[in-house]
Amino acid sequence: MTRSPRTRRALLAAGACTAVAALLSTATATQATARTPLAAPDIPVSAVKADLAQLQSIADANGGNRAHGKPGYKASVDYIKGKLDAAGFTTELQEFNYGGAKGYNILADWPGGNEDQTVMAGAHLDSVGRGPGINDNGSGSAGILEVALAVSREGLKPAKHLRFAWWGAEEYGMVGSQHYLDTLGTDTSKLDSYLNFDMIGSPNPGYFVYDDDTRLEKVFKDWFATKNIPTEIETEGDGRSDHAPFKDAGVPVGGLFSGADYIKTPDQAQKWGGTAGQAFDACYHAACDTSRNIDDTALDNNTDAIANALWQLTS
Repeated sequence: MTRSPRTRRALLAAGACTAVAALLSTATATQATARTPLAAPDIPVSAVKADLAQLQSIADANGGNRAHGKPGYKASVDYIKGKLDAAGFTTELQEFNYGGAKGYNILADWPGGNEDQTVMAGAHLDSVGRGPGINDNGSGSAGILEVALAVSREGLKPAKHLRFAWWGAEEYGMVGSQHYLDTLGTDTSKLDSYLNFDMIGSPNPGYFVYDDDTRLEKVFKDWFATKNIPTEIETEGDGRSDHAPFKDAGVPVGGLFSGADYIKTPDQAQKWGGTAGQAFDACYHAACDTSRNIDDTALDNNTDAIANALWQLTS
């Protein structure tokens, strides 16, 4: 039986409404997906510890340190760069001279993303001459290395461009990072943000978040809040690490820190555990800053927080 014209018109109108509703629903879902960043993967602390063991071995084989201008530093550079090259990063070894010795920065770019909105994560790779520098700053160097390798494993497709950096001669006054900014010139305007990680596995740790930029600070504080880990504003390292030249150049900066030679208070020990009345890192800038000078829990938490921040900020 053929439907009447009135019935056909009603059915066509109903069908049109259904189609429009379906299209609106699809568009809304697409927009929601675009707004929701992918969850960052868990970074195995065992992998970060394995990198620290390699840096310790490098120091042991090269006079007990990985300092600027010494063989241990170049061997550390070769180790980090080799892993990044194998993971598909575009790497650059940037040379500079300081104190009569050649220094090196490693820059590693992940393909894709808007280069006019580049998110950087950095850590200094050099130690002081007195020791192997495993917490200061093997911890930050290994942490961002494993996050970079996770970017490769996950095949991350960031909307913003992602760049990692390992700085030379930080212990002489942020020489490597300042050299990088000097060569970048007006292209600093293309930097969306710079995140710095210097000492993230202190043996008597605190959880300190840089407060230089509220947007970046919030990303870290929100993550720690989901883990019920209280944080404090970072003040000990103000002007003493590689974020300082970026901040001076007008780049928004953020980062994490687990404490150096400041003394942990009773209130901080109650919040975070550990020992009140002792330094966050009693081996700061000393020969005892070895692979035994690391708190695994702080190293794990901070590395996962780095991964979360980079996934969030580049989406």
